[in-house]
Amino acid sequence: MGEVAKRLHRKLASKSHHLPITAPKRRPGDPLPGGAKDIPTLIKEGCVPLHAVYAFIQQMSSQFAEGVAHWPEMKAWAQVVERAEDEYMPAGPPMSPLTGSYFWMWALYDLRIGTSNDTLSSCQIAANDIIQLDENQLNVLKALDRSRMGIYEHLGRDGSNIRLVELITEKQFLCHCTSGYVGNKGELWYVRVVPPLDPELGEFWVTMTTPYVLVNVSKSDWIAFLKRTMLHSDASTDQARLHRLLKYGPDTHYWNEFVFKAYCNHRQNAVFLTGIPDMAATLPHA
Repeated sequence: MGEVAKRLHRKLASKSHHLPITAPKRRPGDPLPGGAKDIPTLIKEGCVPLHAVYAFIQQMSSQFAEGVAHWPEMKAWAQVVERAEDEYMPAGPPMSPLTGSYFWMWALYDLRIGTSNDTLSSCQIAANDIIQLDENQLNVLKALDRSRMGIYEHLGRDGSNIRLVELITEKQFLCHCTSGYVGNKGELWYVRVVPPLDPELGEFWVTMTTPYVLVNVSKSDWIAFLKRTMLHSDASTDQARLHRLLKYGPDTHYWNEFVFKAYCNHRQNAVFLTGIPDMAATLPHA
C-alpha cells in the first residue's frame, strides 16, 4: 500500500460509520446507486458476459473516483484528470481522437498520483476492507489494475474472435473486440485487452478500448521504437520495461499526446493513427 493509498484508507476508515450496512432492495434491471448498470442489463444491451463483468467493475471504479476526488488526499489525481479533460476533450472523433473508453481506463488504472506509484485503482483495492467488494469482484478489479495498453499485430480471425500477437513479448491473445471492429490480418493495433476470468464467461480476452489502428508505419519501425525507448527504464527484464513504458509512459501524458498528435482518420468502431511517438516529423499534428 503506497502513501497516498494509506492516507486515503485512513480517511475512509474515519468515515466508514456513515456507510449503510445493508444493500437497498432493488429489482433486476433497476439502476444501481449513481446510475450504474448491473451485469444482466449490460448483457441485455449487447455486451458479451465477460465484457459486462469488467464494465460493471469499471463503473465501481468510476463511482469510487467520484466519491473521493474532492478530498485533499486525491487532489493531485483530480487536478491532472481535470486538466487532461480540458486539454484532450475525451469523447472520440470527430471531437477528439481520445475516446472515452481510452481516457477513463488511463485515468482510473494507469495514472499515478503525484510522485507516488499509487493509482486510483490501487487505492480502491487497498480500501476494500471498507468498500467490501466480494472476492470475485475484487479479482476483476485487480485484473483491471494490472491491465495496460499494448501494441499488437492482427493475425487473422478465429471464428467471431480475433487473434493478436504482442510486439516484443510475442504473446498471442484470442480476443473479442467490444467495438465490433474485426480489422484485417497484418494490421497493428494499439489497444487494451483484459484476460478471461471463468470458462463459463468465455475463454478469450476482451478489448476494453476502441482499437487504435496504426497505419503507414511498419511493424519493424514500431519494434525499433519500443526497444530504444525501453532502454530508459531501470526495470530488470524486457517484459517489465515494456509494461512500464506502455502503462505509464516516460511521462504522464506521453501516450495521450501520441494519440492526439497521430490521429489521421476514424470510423464508427476504430480510430486510425500514424507516426512514431518520438519522431515528431511523422506525426500529422505535432
